Amino acid sequence: MLLSENNNKRTSISVSSEIGKLNAVLLHKPGVEIERMTPSNAAEALYSDILNKNIVDEEYRNFCGVFEKCCQVYYVGDLIQSLLEDDDLCKSLVTQSCFAEGAEYLVDELMTLDTKTIATALIEGFPYRKGKDPVRFESRRYVLRPLYNLFFTRDASSSVFDRVLINSMSFDVRKRENLIYKAIFKYYFKCGVINAQEWNQAARTEGGDVQIGRSDLLCIGEGIRTNAKGIQFLAEEFKNRPKFNIIVQQLPHTPESFIHLDMVYTFLERDRCMMYEPMLRKSNEFAGKATTWIEIDNGKIKCHDCKDMLVALKHVGIDMEPVFCGGDDLWMQQREQWHSGANFFALAPGKVIGYRRNSHTIDALDKAGFSVLRAEDVVSGSVSIDDYNRCVVTFAASELPRAGGGARCMTMPINRCEL
Repeated sequence: MLLSENNNKRTSISVSSEIGKLNAVLLHKPGVEIERMTPSNAAEALYSDILNKNIVDEEYRNFCGVFEKCCQVYYVGDLIQSLLEDDDLCKSLVTQSCFAEGAEYLVDELMTLDTKTIATALIEGFPYRKGKDPVRFESRRYVLRPLYNLFFTRDASSSVFDRVLINSMSFDVRKRENLIYKAIFKYYFKCGVINAQEWNQAARTEGGDVQIGRSDLLCIGEGIRTNAKGIQFLAEEFKNRPKFNIIVQQLPHTPESFIHLDMVYTFLERDRCMMYEPMLRKSNEFAGKATTWIEIDNGKIKCHDCKDMLVALKHVGIDMEPVFCGGDDLWMQQREQWHSGANFFALAPGKVIGYRRNSHTIDALDKAGFSVLRAEDVVSGSVSIDDYNRCVVTFAASELPRAGGGARCMTMPINRCEL
């Protein structure tokens, strides 16, 4: 990605489905920030364990390498450093970041540094120095906390048609991510941004819960990260369209593997989806979790209770055949869902990428007609996804899944072809 490219040539925001051929994506390579977790602060960082960066680097190299073969890739660190070259924008972003952490006194010091060092501090954190910073920071190693979750580029921002939803994060440790993404989309891509919290302070949305089923359809998870107020905000945003639909699936608040809709449901192609079967059957954790179809027509809103997501999708003219995460065995379904077995990302209709470790899920895709490819082979150029009608690109991962997300979580699509 060339930061010097002419503004007129920069990719426009255009995402009207989950599966249209991907033209451009925003990624962030996990950096030193993930090494700044300890067993004592991992829970605060929303991790269940600490990660080995050396292994993460190798796993992520194959992951992002697939995208570099398939589309235009933008990296968060490069874009932020580029934006900081503008003195006014730099001062604004630094000031907002410091105030968000209660470290107002740090603004002047950061502004004396070069842009690369500032960008690093905003992402990887800025350390406490004994005797120099206010006493209230002595219990923390970093005055500016590292953005441990930044490589989950999906969560804090979401492309919604021709605009970007700057999500109102549910946990303090992630709220500073919003400042970075808002700057990127407002000042680099120069697109319209919307924010539920600016509409109502109690509203919460996160990108893992927002899926674009079609140009007139959003599928949204309501759970621990996205709440009813956030969904109400999205309904308000689109209520004046002639026809618009929102399908809402309630999610359990525990265990932690159910944090977003894309942990139990993702689109694979026009008529195929990946699904965690207990959600469809409303069994186990999903007993009593409602599925609601919100029908919008020129300001009029009607809500309909539905048996499950597939029934709701049929009401709007989409007949989906599910492939089950973990295959047909309940024990394997539970095991593989825990490590993001349902969390696939579509590079194009019927061409998806996901974790190789979820072998029963990959076998289920194989049986459903998806050719199984290795990311290493795609990256080397010995295999091309263009030669297949349906395929699943698998990449090896042992550390990345332990961070609590999968391929869709780590990608923020910016531009897709229309279906």
